[in-house]
Amino acid sequence: MGEQSHSPGKELQQRMQAEAPGKKSWQSQAYALGAVSNFMSTFLTFPIYKVVFRQQIHAMAVSEAVRQLWHEGPQFFYRGIYPPLLSKTLQGTLLFGTYDSLLGSLSPVGPHSLGHRWAAGLMSGVVEAVALSPFERVQNVLQDGRKQARFPSTFSILKEFNSYGLWGRLSLGYYRGFWPVLVRNSLGSALYFSFKDPIQDGLAEQGLPHWVPALVSGSINGTITCLVLYPLIVLVANMQSHIGWQSMPSLWASAQDVWDTRGRKVFLIYRGGSLVILRSSVTWGLTTAIHDFLQRRSHSRKELKD
Repeated sequence: MGEQSHSPGKELQQRMQAEAPGKKSWQSQAYALGAVSNFMSTFLTFPIYKVVFRQQIHAMAVSEAVRQLWHEGPQFFYRGIYPPLLSKTLQGTLLFGTYDSLLGSLSPVGPHSLGHRWAAGLMSGVVEAVALSPFERVQNVLQDGRKQARFPSTFSILKEFNSYGLWGRLSLGYYRGFWPVLVRNSLGSALYFSFKDPIQDGLAEQGLPHWVPALVSGSINGTITCLVLYPLIVLVANMQSHIGWQSMPSLWASAQDVWDTRGRKVFLIYRGGSLVILRSSVTWGLTTAIHDFLQRRSHSRKELKD
């Protein structure tokens, strides 16, 4: 092991480039991996996410957000989980599958440069935003405790959106807050895929077990990306919690309201950052590690058949 001149991650990447005819087969497994890993991580980390969401909406401390949820009752603790479960499952299929397809189109032979990884990640983030923004919109309305009486279920929210005209369904309903979602998702995917492999390869050169570099790389990337884009996350949560024709401030007005509500202080916008670090580390660490495990297993089986 100590005599290897290059990392296992680079070896795997070279084998993938040499096996172009079998690339479509791997992509189908990448979709399945993304679905399962994102489903599991979303379910496990949803309580943390809900506490973070309350902080983003009400600018309260962690203990106060937990007390508020507990006061509402355990039966509401997982209220709103179905939209994120579905959206995160779809996110896993889109994120890895679309990225792999786009990267193969941009650089069919390889090696894949930083520019190729950035471009493929950026475009996969755009696809993700267009496909999943409606799910996030419904989820944010469900998780706002102020909306429980008026909108007790997903169906009640969909009924409200569908009562608008065609343009209203898009701009005020399903795609409310779309532009900050688009910027957040595209930049987040570009950052994640640009630096995931270099960090993983650097750790793999230290002779660590195969799963450790992937886990650590995913955790580091997910955490840094989430913290860099956290102001956009707060803005999206606040914009998408609004519902109804009479309460729809513009993008600029929403950003100004968030800034004023946080006392015009950056550190107050980042309130809840510790929980974001924990949730992002667990979610992206697990997703990246499972993805890497399935990738290695797939190529090992292919080599045995050959």
